[in-house]
This record gives sequence, structure tokens and C-alpha cells, in this order.
Amino acid sequence: MRRIPVIIDTDPGVDDAAAILMALGSPELDVLGITTVAGNVGLSATLTNACRIVGLTGRTDLPVMAGARGPLMRDQVFGKYAAIGAFPVPLLGGPAVVPSSENAVRFIARTARAAAEAGTPLTICAIGPLTNIALALGMHPDVGRGIRRIVCMGGAIATQGHRTPWAEFNIYADPHAAEIVFGSGVPLVLFPLDVTTQALFTEAHVAEFRARGGAAGRALANLLTEYDRSDPERYGRPGGPLHDPMTIAWLLRPELFTGRAARIGVQVGGATSGSTFADFKAPQPRSAVITGVDEAAYVALVLDRIAAHGAGRAAASQKVETE
Repeated sequence: MRRIPVIIDTDPGVDDAAAILMALGSPELDVLGITTVAGNVGLSATLTNACRIVGLTGRTDLPVMAGARGPLMRDQVFGKYAAIGAFPVPLLGGPAVVPSSENAVRFIARTARAAAEAGTPLTICAIGPLTNIALALGMHPDVGRGIRRIVCMGGAIATQGHRTPWAEFNIYADPHAAEIVFGSGVPLVLFPLDVTTQALFTEAHVAEFRARGGAAGRALANLLTEYDRSDPERYGRPGGPLHDPMTIAWLLRPELFTGRAARIGVQVGGATSGSTFADFKAPQPRSAVITGVDEAAYVALVLDRIAAHGAGRAAASQKVETE
């Protein structure tokens, strides 16, 4: 089995925690590093959270590092639970890995340039503000050539935003960085709120994380219980979305999703700064907007890969090796 080389750029975040745990429970992926950026919380807290999340999996070999402390140009904004800072230790438990001293932007640039030289471009799963990636792309032309694609959770195309009526948080937090990434020429697969809100996780799913996922699953269940995501008024039924793991799920099983080729852009100034748009009639677009998901299959996949951190780890690995 040829594994997909991946860097996860993140601002943990409950959704980010689920995506990281899902990726590290998926033997199809070769996670090269976890790079953190200020977003949901400040940089020191995103780094601390990432180190604690990775520590739950026992991956002491995996580099976790800090990148940009704030957006390129706009005033800094944080997520809904920013006042809490780092996740409270009792919710996660377990030891944290020691962060790398290398800067995240330099790591992305160095690793991408090496991938370009080797002819084996990597994938970036971007599940936070795009500041680190924008800065890395500006460091050397080989950075873009070393990235096969950027799989990005962000934006709101035809649906309402969740930070403002017009904007999703990751893009709103640094629209200038998004503009650089969207215009870089690197193929982009975008998961906007239009699709991520189509799949909801209920209390029963949270209980399954706790029962099957070992220490990692218990920690994720604790986070989902503490920071309730259910919004029946918005979603029309019980449960709440886990946005960021869709980027990981698409890498594992793209057949679960539908999408359309498009040129993707972002508004960087004015009253609607952070608003994303998609031109589905643009000639020869290099990007795609994901528009639909098989909810039941997606939820089952997330549950399965979180369970890989518990008693199901060996069985999940053996299944992949024999397929």
C-alpha cells in the first residue's frame, strides 16, 4: 500500500482534534508533521492542544510545531471558545508530546521543496486559517511545486457563514492568506460549510467514540460533551457537524463525496471581508468545491478511524493491508 504523505495545518479546536485523531488512526496516510497556527485560540494554546492530542496516540516521533501568531494583515480574531485557551487537562488526560523547535512555516516550505526535488509531492490538509501556508508558498517557487493539492476546510458558498452571516471562521480569520493560497496555482479541494453541515454527529455517536476509541476516543467524547455542537434550530435535527475530519475522509474515500470544478475566490476588504465565492464556469479551473457527502458512510468512517486508537487498532490495520 502506497501511503499518502500529508501535513496537517491546524488550530485545535474540537473539530481539529477529531481530524488529527482520524488521520493518525488511518494507515493509508503518512502524516509528516502537525503545524499549528493561531485561530480558534492563540498560538501557544493551539500548540499545546496539538501536542496533547498527538500524545493521546503515542506518536512521540511526530513533529508538532508552531507557526504564525496572527493573520497577515487584518486585526486578529479568535474562535467561539477563545477565552478558555488550551483544553483543560482533565478533558484530555494523558501525556503531551514535546513540540519541535522548528518553525511551522519553515517546516512546510522545507518539506514541500524536498518533495518537489524527489518528485513525490505531498498533500496539505488545511483545517485552520491559511496563514502558515500562504507564508510558506512565498518562500520559494519549489514550495508550490512540492504540493500535490491543498485539501481545505473553509468558506461558505451558498449557505450562511457561522462567524458572520457571510463568512466561515477559517477564511474570515485571515482572508489575505486565503487569497494567496487560492491564487497560488496549487490545486485546491475546498470543503465549505455547505457540505460540512450535511453530516451531523449525535449523542449516540459521542458515546461510541468513548466506548471504542481508547484514550483518544474518550478525550474526543469529553471535548464534544464539554463544547456542545448541537444546534437543532440551524440544522433542523439533533446533532452537530464535525467539519474538519471531512478533509481526511476525502483522502481516504473520495467516492463518498460529490463536487464541482471551480475557480475559488475570497473578498479581502470591506463589509463582507472573508466571504468566499466559486466560479463554476471558469475556464480550466484547477480547484474543486465539495458539494455533497454520503452522511451515513462519512459518520461510519470517522467512528471507525477513531476506534482504531482503541481495541480496534490492530483489526483496522490488518483490514487495510489485505485490501
